[in-house]
Amino acid sequence: MIKKEQKHQSNSIEHIIQLRKQKAEDFVSSGINPYPSKYALDKNNSDIQKDFVFLKQGQISNVKVRTAGRVMTYRNMGKVAFVDIKDGYAKIQIYVREDKIGRYQYRLFKNMVDVSDIIAVEGVPFKTKTNELSIMTEKWVMLTKAFRPLPEKWHGLKDIETRYRQRYLDLIVNDEVKDIFVKRSLIISSMRRKLEELGFVEVETPILQSLAGGATAKPFITRHNALNMDLFLRIAPELFLKRLIVGGMDKVFEIGKNFRNEGIDKNHNPEFTMIELYKAYADYNDMMNIAETLIKTAAKKIDSSVNLEFKRVKMFDLIREYTGLDLLPYIEDKKMFERVKHLNLDLPENASNKKILDQIFEEKVVPNLKNPTFVLDYPAIYSPLSKVKFNQPEIAERFELYMNGMEIGNAYSELNDPELQKKRFIQQMQLKSRECGEEEVMPYDEDFIFALEQGLPPTGGLGIGIDRLVMILTRVESIKEVIMFPTMR
Repeated sequence: MIKKEQKHQSNSIEHIIQLRKQKAEDFVSSGINPYPSKYALDKNNSDIQKDFVFLKQGQISNVKVRTAGRVMTYRNMGKVAFVDIKDGYAKIQIYVREDKIGRYQYRLFKNMVDVSDIIAVEGVPFKTKTNELSIMTEKWVMLTKAFRPLPEKWHGLKDIETRYRQRYLDLIVNDEVKDIFVKRSLIISSMRRKLEELGFVEVETPILQSLAGGATAKPFITRHNALNMDLFLRIAPELFLKRLIVGGMDKVFEIGKNFRNEGIDKNHNPEFTMIELYKAYADYNDMMNIAETLIKTAAKKIDSSVNLEFKRVKMFDLIREYTGLDLLPYIEDKKMFERVKHLNLDLPENASNKKILDQIFEEKVVPNLKNPTFVLDYPAIYSPLSKVKFNQPEIAERFELYMNGMEIGNAYSELNDPELQKKRFIQQMQLKSRECGEEEVMPYDEDFIFALEQGLPPTGGLGIGIDRLVMILTRVESIKEVIMFPTMR
């Protein structure tokens, strides 16, 4: 005999959990498994919505369907109940009547089913008097007895901390959140397919690396006990991917996680996803074309309405536009600080020219880069892995792509002169001195130099931050909205 749900004074979560646990025990006592292994479904709720859209108000189908979902709302009206169930595709109303399923089954349903349970139903679709597609239930099965209720149904889940820490609740309650992550998946898959169409081969490179190379960033350090050595979570896959170009794989790409031991804000998460690609016999101009193609392909896939009219502007032209200063002739001038101190930058007088230019660009230029903009021709001091212009060696063949005031991509004509690369690595190590104000520099990678000495063909390389691109194409303001489980304090 199924015990009728007891009335209770307390609505505390602990009391609710205990009542629901008791119901699960009552199922078992009655010979019913409240957690069966599987249930064969005919259709998902979205398919039912599409297949029976032709029904008219009050019309009942003669076709039975079997579906399932989580109970989202439950309205009991004596001998009938209206229940909304939601699967991973859509929500649909089920109509449960005592005279249709029998007194015992109806009593069981009424006393034992709660909001958040997962149930299966079998019945015939029909349109109610209010023209809502529903299922006239003939049978039902408990698939999962949930112990915890959902967040308050009328207001949904709003608390930011809870949404990010308990993403499963966020996905259950907020349909727009799931939509973002479905779009994220479509963005990644569309970019992957486009690259494959262009002849690129997807590869995997090490996440645990003995040197934190390929970018200037602070790494996470871990310990390999068997080898008795420190290893680093990769900050970039660049140097390994270029080794593959040396090996004759002329078009390669990787989609994967990078890790940087830095701050967290609306544009930064320590663990983030990148797509990085390299193409032999190409340069940074080719990479601009590929970046534009990939982003437009992704935007089309999710029907994004974001403006995708790309501009190409030189970095020093932008600095001149927003500060009135022509700093190009003074890239290596030791008195650059004197020329820019009226801008009131928060920098010491002994700051390196790289630091000064970086600060000017971030503060005075980047906030203005709302529309898609390829910023071209960075100083060579920014770019230890980039080829320089043959007749202008202080300028690197490099661009960064900005959208909505945020960097989302970076590309070079890759440096393939081993002697110059060796010199650049040495310069990076020298910059680490406190007098220069540089703490994040690229380590000397002897094996990479060895690979370059085998001969790297002219190569273009491109990296695009997937998380930030998804932010822009789905029009959200925080990176935490596009990462399933963001890093939290």
